[in-house]
Amino acid sequence: MEEQGREAVERIASASGRMLAELGKVIVGQQAVIEQIAVTLLARGHVLLVGVPGLGKTLLVKSIARMFSLQFKRIQFTPDLMPADIIGTEVIEEDGASGHRQFRFIRGPVFANLVLADEINRTPPKTQAALLEAMGERHVTVSGQTYLLDEPFFVLATQNPIELEGTYPLPEAQLDRFLMNVVIDYLPTADEERMVRQTTVPDEPLIQPIFSGEEICRIQHLVRQAPVSDNVIAYAVRLVSATRPANPAAPEVVRGKVKWGAGSRASQALILAGKARALLQGRYNVACEDVRALALPVLRHRVITNFHADAEGITSSDIIRDLIQSIPE
Repeated sequence: MEEQGREAVERIASASGRMLAELGKVIVGQQAVIEQIAVTLLARGHVLLVGVPGLGKTLLVKSIARMFSLQFKRIQFTPDLMPADIIGTEVIEEDGASGHRQFRFIRGPVFANLVLADEINRTPPKTQAALLEAMGERHVTVSGQTYLLDEPFFVLATQNPIELEGTYPLPEAQLDRFLMNVVIDYLPTADEERMVRQTTVPDEPLIQPIFSGEEICRIQHLVRQAPVSDNVIAYAVRLVSATRPANPAAPEVVRGKVKWGAGSRASQALILAGKARALLQGRYNVACEDVRALALPVLRHRVITNFHADAEGITSSDIIRDLIQSIPE
Protein backbone atom coordinates (compact mmCIF):
# COMPACT_ATOMS: atom_id res chain seq x y z
CA MET A 1 0.00 0.00 0.00
CA GLU A 2 1.24 3.47 -0.81
CA GLU A 3 2.69 5.63 1.95
CA GLN A 4 0.14 8.34 1.23
CA GLY A 5 -2.66 5.85 1.78
CA ARG A 6 -1.17 4.75 5.10
CA GLU A 7 -0.98 8.33 6.29
CA ALA A 8 -4.60 8.91 5.30
CA VAL A 9 -5.74 5.81 7.21
CA GLU A 10 -3.80 6.92 10.30
CA ARG A 11 -5.37 10.37 10.08
CA ILE A 12 -8.87 8.91 9.78
CA ALA A 13 -8.27 6.65 12.78
CA SER A 14 -6.96 9.52 14.93
CA ALA A 15 -9.92 11.68 13.86
CA SER A 16 -12.33 8.94 14.95
CA GLY A 17 -11.48 9.48 18.61
CA ARG A 18 -11.76 13.24 18.19
CA MET A 19 -15.16 12.79 16.56
CA LEU A 20 -16.52 10.96 19.58
CA ALA A 21 -14.98 13.54 21.90
CA GLU A 22 -16.49 16.47 20.00
CA LEU A 23 -19.94 14.90 19.72
CA GLY A 24 -19.71 13.92 23.38
CA LYS A 25 -19.90 17.62 24.22
CA VAL A 26 -23.55 17.71 23.12
CA ILE A 27 -24.56 14.03 22.67
CA VAL A 28 -24.28 11.76 25.69
CA GLY A 29 -24.01 8.03 24.98
CA GLN A 30 -25.27 6.64 21.65
CA GLN A 31 -21.72 5.68 20.57
CA ALA A 32 -23.00 2.86 18.36
CA VAL A 33 -25.44 5.23 16.62
CA ILE A 34 -22.70 7.82 16.04
CA GLU A 35 -20.33 5.18 14.62
CA GLN A 36 -22.98 3.80 12.26
CA ILE A 37 -23.85 7.28 10.94
CA ALA A 38 -20.15 8.11 10.44
CA VAL A 39 -19.61 4.79 8.64
CA THR A 40 -22.54 5.49 6.32
CA LEU A 41 -21.28 8.98 5.50
CA LEU A 42 -17.78 7.72 4.66
CA ALA A 43 -19.26 4.84 2.62
CA ARG A 44 -21.21 7.45 0.56
CA GLY A 45 -24.58 6.08 1.65
CA HIS A 46 -27.71 7.40 3.36
CA VAL A 47 -29.24 6.66 6.77
CA LEU A 48 -32.78 6.02 7.97
CA LEU A 49 -32.82 6.93 11.68
CA VAL A 50 -35.69 5.45 13.68
CA GLY A 51 -36.48 6.60 17.21
CA VAL A 52 -39.21 8.06 19.39
CA PRO A 53 -39.37 11.86 19.80
CA GLY A 54 -37.06 13.61 22.24
CA LEU A 55 -33.94 11.44 21.86
CA GLY A 56 -31.81 14.13 20.18
CA LYS A 57 -32.00 13.01 16.55
CA THR A 58 -32.05 16.53 15.10
CA LEU A 59 -29.33 17.73 17.49
CA LEU A 60 -27.14 14.78 16.51
CA VAL A 61 -27.46 15.57 12.79
CA LYS A 62 -26.77 19.28 13.30
CA SER A 63 -23.70 18.45 15.39
CA ILE A 64 -22.36 16.09 12.71
CA ALA A 65 -22.84 18.81 10.08
CA ARG A 66 -20.80 21.28 12.19
CA MET A 67 -18.10 18.72 12.93
CA PHE A 68 -17.59 17.95 9.24
CA SER A 69 -17.98 21.58 8.05
CA LEU A 70 -20.95 20.62 5.90
CA GLN A 71 -23.81 22.77 4.66
CA PHE A 72 -26.90 21.61 6.55
CA LYS A 73 -30.57 21.84 5.55
CA ARG A 74 -33.60 20.46 7.38
CA ILE A 75 -36.85 19.52 5.64
CA GLN A 76 -39.89 18.95 7.83
CA PHE A 77 -42.02 16.44 5.93
CA THR A 78 -45.77 17.12 6.12
CA PRO A 79 -48.81 15.73 4.23
CA ASP A 80 -48.99 18.85 2.02
CA LEU A 81 -45.28 18.92 1.08
CA MET A 82 -44.74 18.89 -2.70
CA PRO A 83 -41.71 17.67 -4.73
CA ALA A 84 -40.93 21.27 -5.74
CA ASP A 85 -40.58 22.14 -2.04
CA ILE A 86 -37.63 19.74 -1.93
CA ILE A 87 -35.86 19.95 -5.29
CA GLY A 88 -36.76 23.55 -6.19
CA THR A 89 -38.89 25.26 -8.80
CA GLU A 90 -38.69 27.53 -11.82
CA VAL A 91 -39.90 31.14 -11.67
CA ILE A 92 -40.36 33.70 -14.43
CA GLU A 93 -38.08 36.71 -14.27
CA GLU A 94 -38.56 39.86 -16.35
CA ASP A 95 -35.71 42.14 -17.39
CA GLY A 96 -36.80 45.67 -16.46
CA ALA A 97 -34.89 47.28 -19.33
CA SER A 98 -35.74 44.98 -22.23
CA GLY A 99 -38.93 43.43 -20.94
CA HIS A 100 -37.54 40.02 -21.85
CA ARG A 101 -38.85 37.17 -19.71
CA GLN A 102 -37.00 33.98 -18.86
CA PHE A 103 -37.24 31.09 -16.45
CA ARG A 104 -34.82 30.86 -13.52
CA PHE A 105 -34.41 27.76 -11.37
CA ILE A 106 -34.50 28.39 -7.62
CA ARG A 107 -32.76 25.56 -5.82
CA GLY A 108 -34.57 23.72 -3.06
CA PRO A 109 -33.19 22.51 0.30
CA VAL A 110 -31.96 19.25 -1.26
CA PHE A 111 -29.00 21.27 -2.57
CA ALA A 112 -26.94 20.86 0.61
CA ASN A 113 -24.23 18.53 1.86
CA LEU A 114 -26.26 17.08 4.72
CA VAL A 115 -30.05 16.96 4.40
CA LEU A 116 -32.21 16.03 7.39
CA ALA A 117 -35.51 14.63 6.12
CA ASP A 118 -37.52 14.83 9.32
CA GLU A 119 -40.41 12.33 9.61
CA ILE A 120 -40.14 11.14 6.02
CA ASN A 121 -43.18 8.89 6.45
CA ARG A 122 -45.43 11.94 7.01
CA THR A 123 -45.46 12.97 3.34
CA PRO A 124 -47.19 11.29 0.35
CA PRO A 125 -45.30 8.83 -1.90
CA LYS A 126 -44.89 11.38 -4.73
CA THR A 127 -42.81 13.65 -2.51
CA GLN A 128 -40.93 10.73 -0.94
CA ALA A 129 -39.99 9.52 -4.43
CA ALA A 130 -38.62 12.95 -5.36
CA LEU A 131 -36.15 12.83 -2.48
CA LEU A 132 -35.28 9.17 -2.95
CA GLU A 133 -34.59 9.74 -6.66
CA ALA A 134 -32.18 12.53 -5.75
CA MET A 135 -30.52 10.17 -3.25
CA GLY A 136 -30.00 7.48 -5.87
CA GLU A 137 -29.03 9.63 -8.85
CA ARG A 138 -27.35 12.52 -6.96
CA HIS A 139 -28.90 14.99 -9.36
CA VAL A 140 -32.35 16.44 -10.08
CA THR A 141 -33.98 17.16 -13.44
CA VAL A 142 -36.34 20.12 -13.89
CA SER A 143 -37.86 20.98 -17.29
CA GLY A 144 -35.30 18.82 -19.05
CA GLN A 145 -32.34 20.48 -17.33
CA THR A 146 -30.16 18.37 -15.03
CA TYR A 147 -28.66 19.94 -11.90
CA LEU A 148 -25.93 18.07 -10.02
CA LEU A 149 -26.19 17.95 -6.23
CA ASP A 150 -23.34 19.17 -4.06
CA GLU A 151 -20.75 16.63 -2.92
CA PRO A 152 -20.56 15.15 -0.39
CA PHE A 153 -24.30 14.53 -0.38
CA PHE A 154 -25.72 12.71 2.64
CA VAL A 155 -29.40 12.25 3.53
CA LEU A 156 -30.43 11.35 7.04
CA ALA A 157 -34.15 10.59 7.18
CA THR A 158 -35.95 10.16 10.48
CA GLN A 159 -39.00 8.08 11.21
CA ASN A 160 -41.18 7.94 14.32
CA PRO A 161 -42.03 4.29 15.12
CA ILE A 162 -44.94 5.02 17.49
CA GLU A 163 -47.16 7.35 15.44
CA LEU A 164 -48.41 5.46 12.39
CA GLU A 165 -51.83 7.10 11.93
CA GLY A 166 -51.90 9.40 8.91
CA THR A 167 -48.47 8.30 7.67
CA TYR A 168 -47.22 6.88 4.40
CA PRO A 169 -44.82 3.98 5.12
CA LEU A 170 -41.88 3.76 2.74
CA PRO A 171 -42.17 0.86 0.25
CA GLU A 172 -39.57 -1.89 0.54
CA ALA A 173 -37.90 -0.87 -2.74
CA GLN A 174 -37.38 2.66 -1.43
CA LEU A 175 -36.20 1.48 1.97
CA ASP A 176 -33.47 -0.42 0.12
CA ARG A 177 -31.95 2.92 -0.98
CA PHE A 178 -30.80 3.53 2.59
CA LEU A 179 -27.45 1.95 3.35
CA MET A 180 -28.37 1.59 7.02
CA ASN A 181 -31.43 1.63 9.23
CA VAL A 182 -30.12 2.97 12.55
CA VAL A 183 -32.29 2.65 15.66
CA ILE A 184 -31.76 5.22 18.42
CA ASP A 185 -33.03 4.02 21.80
CA TYR A 186 -33.52 5.45 25.29
CA LEU A 187 -30.39 6.27 27.27
CA PRO A 188 -29.41 4.27 30.35
CA THR A 189 -30.29 6.05 33.59
CA ALA A 190 -26.71 7.15 34.34
CA ASP A 191 -26.22 8.55 30.83
CA GLU A 192 -29.55 10.36 30.95
CA GLU A 193 -28.62 11.99 34.26
CA ARG A 194 -25.33 13.16 32.72
CA MET A 195 -27.14 14.44 29.63
CA VAL A 196 -29.59 16.48 31.71
CA ARG A 197 -26.69 17.93 33.74
CA GLN A 198 -24.76 18.91 30.60
CA THR A 199 -27.67 20.40 28.64
CA THR A 200 -29.28 22.55 31.31
CA VAL A 201 -26.38 24.95 31.85
CA PRO A 202 -26.11 28.48 30.36
CA ASP A 203 -23.06 27.84 28.16
CA GLU A 204 -23.62 25.88 24.98
CA PRO A 205 -20.57 23.79 24.02
CA LEU A 206 -18.92 24.52 20.68
CA ILE A 207 -18.04 21.72 18.28
CA GLN A 208 -14.73 22.05 16.45
CA PRO A 209 -14.64 21.05 12.76
CA ILE A 210 -12.55 17.96 11.97
CA PHE A 211 -12.94 17.33 8.23
CA SER A 212 -13.93 19.61 5.38
CA GLY A 213 -16.28 18.56 2.60
CA GLU A 214 -13.36 18.08 0.20
CA GLU A 215 -11.57 15.83 2.71
CA ILE A 216 -14.70 13.72 3.15
CA CYS A 217 -14.90 13.21 -0.62
CA ARG A 218 -11.26 12.05 -0.62
CA ILE A 219 -11.96 9.66 2.26
CA GLN A 220 -15.00 8.26 0.42
CA HIS A 221 -12.74 7.54 -2.54
CA LEU A 222 -10.19 5.92 -0.23
CA VAL A 223 -12.89 3.70 1.30
CA ARG A 224 -13.58 2.22 -2.13
CA GLN A 225 -9.88 1.43 -2.54
CA ALA A 226 -9.59 -0.54 0.71
CA PRO A 227 -8.84 -4.21 -0.05
CA VAL A 228 -11.13 -7.00 1.08
CA SER A 229 -10.31 -10.69 1.06
CA ASP A 230 -12.35 -13.34 -0.73
CA ASN A 231 -13.36 -15.06 2.52
CA VAL A 232 -14.86 -11.81 3.92
CA ILE A 233 -16.87 -11.29 0.70
CA ALA A 234 -17.98 -14.93 0.84
CA TYR A 235 -19.08 -14.51 4.47
CA ALA A 236 -21.08 -11.35 3.66
CA VAL A 237 -22.80 -13.00 0.69
CA ARG A 238 -23.51 -16.15 2.73
CA LEU A 239 -25.05 -14.05 5.51
CA VAL A 240 -27.28 -12.15 3.07
CA SER A 241 -28.26 -15.31 1.19
CA ALA A 242 -29.33 -16.90 4.47
CA THR A 243 -32.08 -14.25 4.79
CA ARG A 244 -33.84 -15.53 1.63
CA PRO A 245 -36.53 -18.17 2.32
CA ALA A 246 -36.18 -19.64 -1.19
CA ASN A 247 -32.54 -20.51 -0.49
CA PRO A 248 -32.27 -24.25 0.35
CA ALA A 249 -29.45 -23.47 2.79
CA ALA A 250 -31.53 -20.92 4.71
CA PRO A 251 -32.22 -21.82 8.37
CA GLU A 252 -35.66 -23.06 9.41
CA VAL A 253 -36.53 -19.75 11.11
CA VAL A 254 -36.00 -17.91 7.80
CA ARG A 255 -38.04 -20.37 5.73
CA GLY A 256 -40.90 -20.19 8.23
CA LYS A 257 -40.86 -16.53 9.29
CA VAL A 258 -39.49 -14.46 6.38
CA LYS A 259 -41.53 -13.30 3.39
CA TRP A 260 -38.72 -11.60 1.44
CA GLY A 261 -34.99 -11.63 2.12
CA ALA A 262 -32.32 -9.05 1.38
CA GLY A 263 -31.19 -8.47 -2.20
CA SER A 264 -27.74 -8.21 -3.70
CA ARG A 265 -27.46 -4.53 -2.77
CA ALA A 266 -27.29 -5.67 0.86
CA SER A 267 -24.10 -7.66 0.13
CA GLN A 268 -22.55 -4.57 -1.45
CA ALA A 269 -23.65 -2.45 1.50
CA LEU A 270 -22.08 -4.83 4.02
CA ILE A 271 -18.70 -4.72 2.28
CA LEU A 272 -18.71 -0.94 1.69
CA ALA A 273 -19.75 -0.23 5.28
CA GLY A 274 -17.16 -2.74 6.51
CA LYS A 275 -14.43 -0.89 4.59
CA ALA A 276 -15.44 2.43 6.19
CA ARG A 277 -15.55 0.89 9.67
CA ALA A 278 -12.11 -0.66 9.22
CA LEU A 279 -10.62 2.71 8.19
CA LEU A 280 -12.23 4.46 11.15
CA GLN A 281 -10.52 1.93 13.41
CA GLY A 282 -7.15 2.37 11.71
CA ARG A 283 -7.25 -0.86 9.70
CA TYR A 284 -6.88 -1.06 5.93
CA ASN A 285 -8.27 -4.60 5.67
CA VAL A 286 -11.88 -5.56 6.25
CA ALA A 287 -12.53 -8.39 8.70
CA CYS A 288 -15.54 -10.66 9.18
CA GLU A 289 -16.01 -8.90 12.52
CA ASP A 290 -16.80 -5.69 10.63
CA VAL A 291 -19.51 -7.50 8.68
CA ARG A 292 -21.01 -8.95 11.86
CA ALA A 293 -20.94 -5.57 13.64
CA LEU A 294 -22.86 -3.87 10.81
CA ALA A 295 -25.18 -6.71 9.76
CA LEU A 296 -28.08 -5.56 11.94
CA PRO A 297 -28.36 -1.92 10.72
CA VAL A 298 -27.63 -2.95 7.11
CA LEU A 299 -30.15 -5.81 6.96
CA ARG A 300 -33.00 -5.00 9.37
CA HIS A 301 -34.94 -2.89 6.82
CA ARG A 302 -34.25 -5.31 3.97
CA VAL A 303 -35.67 -8.46 5.60
CA ILE A 304 -39.49 -8.58 5.48
CA THR A 305 -41.16 -10.94 7.95
CA ASN A 306 -44.41 -12.79 7.21
CA PHE A 307 -47.63 -12.95 9.23
CA HIS A 308 -46.40 -15.98 11.23
CA ALA A 309 -43.52 -13.89 12.59
CA ASP A 310 -45.80 -10.92 13.22
CA ALA A 311 -48.25 -13.10 15.14
CA GLU A 312 -45.44 -14.42 17.34
CA GLY A 313 -43.84 -11.01 17.85
CA ILE A 314 -40.66 -11.98 15.97
CA THR A 315 -38.98 -9.05 14.23
CA SER A 316 -36.44 -8.91 11.42
CA SER A 317 -33.84 -7.82 14.00
CA ASP A 318 -34.43 -11.03 16.00
CA ILE A 319 -33.92 -13.15 12.87
CA ILE A 320 -30.75 -11.29 11.87
CA ARG A 321 -29.27 -11.73 15.34
CA ASP A 322 -29.90 -15.48 15.07
CA LEU A 323 -28.19 -15.57 11.66
CA ILE A 324 -25.15 -13.68 12.96
CA GLN A 325 -24.76 -16.36 15.64
CA SER A 326 -25.40 -19.36 13.37
CA ILE A 327 -23.69 -18.50 10.04
CA PRO A 328 -20.01 -19.51 10.25
CA GLU A 329 -17.16 -17.44 8.87
